[in-house]
Amino acid sequence: MIQRSRFGLAAAALSAVTLTGCIVAPVGQPYYNDPYSNIPDTQAYAPIYAPIAPPAPYVETVPVAPYVGAVWIGGYWNWSGGRHAWVPGRYVHGRPGYGWSPRTWSPGPRGGYQMRGGGWHRR
Repeated sequence: MIQRSRFGLAAAALSAVTLTGCIVAPVGQPYYNDPYSNIPDTQAYAPIYAPIAPPAPYVETVPVAPYVGAVWIGGYWNWSGGRHAWVPGRYVHGRPGYGWSPRTWSPGPRGGYQMRGGGWHRR
């Protein structure tokens, strides 16, 4: 009886190890945590409205670029949860032949303030 249970345990372990090498999965698109790196020029962000003007921007110290071709995207005030929330700046992969236009706040057409999203533009 003990011999049989050891054989069953060994067979289960061997089949588990064998089956892990048999998983076939399609290769997907790479995932990048930078939402701005692949935005086409023609894609416009929907404007964001706030009833009050954003505070003055924070003064950010721009760190040394972490790699060649890195582009600094400055921080900005976003409107979230009924208040302005600071989103810190960061480096992203640059796009050859393109420059980054920062986000801007301006008086909105319905009153309050409107933020227009930044984006890449052809130089």
